[in-house]
Amino acid sequence: MTIRNILVNRYFVFTVAILALAGGGIAWMQNRDATKVKYRLVAVKAGDVTQTVSANGTLNPVVLVNVGTQVSGTVKALHVDFNDHVKAGQTLLELDPALLQAQVRQDEASVSNAQASLDLAIANERRSVTLWQQDSIARQAVDESIQAHKSAQAQLDLARAQLAKDRTNLAYSVIRSPVSGVVVNRAVDIGQTVAASFQTPTLFQIAQDLRKMQIDSSFAEADVGNIKVGQPVQFTVDAFPNRAFTASVRQIRLNATTQQNVVTYDVVVAVDNLEEILMPGMTAYVNVIVARHQNVLLVPNAALRFRPAGGAAEPGRQRSGAPEKGQGANGTVYVLDQGQPRAIRVGLGITDGRSTEITGSELKDGDQVVIGTVEGPVEQSTTTLRMRMF
Repeated sequence: MTIRNILVNRYFVFTVAILALAGGGIAWMQNRDATKVKYRLVAVKAGDVTQTVSANGTLNPVVLVNVGTQVSGTVKALHVDFNDHVKAGQTLLELDPALLQAQVRQDEASVSNAQASLDLAIANERRSVTLWQQDSIARQAVDESIQAHKSAQAQLDLARAQLAKDRTNLAYSVIRSPVSGVVVNRAVDIGQTVAASFQTPTLFQIAQDLRKMQIDSSFAEADVGNIKVGQPVQFTVDAFPNRAFTASVRQIRLNATTQQNVVTYDVVVAVDNLEEILMPGMTAYVNVIVARHQNVLLVPNAALRFRPAGGAAEPGRQRSGAPEKGQGANGTVYVLDQGQPRAIRVGLGITDGRSTEITGSELKDGDQVVIGTVEGPVEQSTTTLRMRMF
């Protein structure tokens, strides 16, 4: 082996060793960066926050009148249909009056018969009094004639009352609207027989004014304490998903409903439907605005939920897995101090479900708080080491 070959071999070995050390150093640096925890940060911002409580409800007319019938019969004529506007006193439906008219004629005959009996009793009473004054009959006969007169009068009054009753029933065969409004439901057709023996059947439903409606909603007992009469309300309906409607709380009913140990209360929301685009029966998704604060410090709720894995305990308390909730409570957020999360105690105000008002802390507008960590290792560069052969 020549001296030249020996020098070349030594140079080759030296070069390979240098490249191996360099590759190992680069890999060590990349692995160290890959295992280092990376945190996601969001700035604390000043802004407005609105707290709401939510529930579902149903749109209904404020006044919905069920029009029924007090007499039985067969539907002879219909004068209105769905969505028709009606006036108070307008004829809606007619029942076949034949049987009722016959009953009225029978009652009129009874009245005439009772009137004839009364006339006879009056004449008999007068004759009895005259004969008694002439000592032709006993006093008992006079008393009997007086009693017959009174009985005949009572029979006439009874017949007249029955006639008045049946005339009223005859008038009830014509169904009239008790209010002005819109027919929202018709439950009968021509030729159908309606029976009013046990309960009054519903023939029509009339909404008095669809420009004034209400939402009947059920709120959980945990939320109803924040609701007050007059509070503003925003709601949406499936028919207009991209439009928010405004309303206000009109009534909080004291009667509770309990189902499967869940207590709810009915909250009535007053709705102006001036465009008449909202319809009875629509499902409304109601948000009652219970509080609104302006120009306050806000942090994302994710910052209040974040806890560093194996990190330091919160100041003044043991480390917990979840923040406290509710206005007037306290919570904890984390900021980075020399690359490590440091806990800061904050007071909690109202929340809109995404952000929460914070008070009484060292944080200020623009400060960065931790909301989580970057999942997975940091991407490594694809560096390829190439050895050059000499």
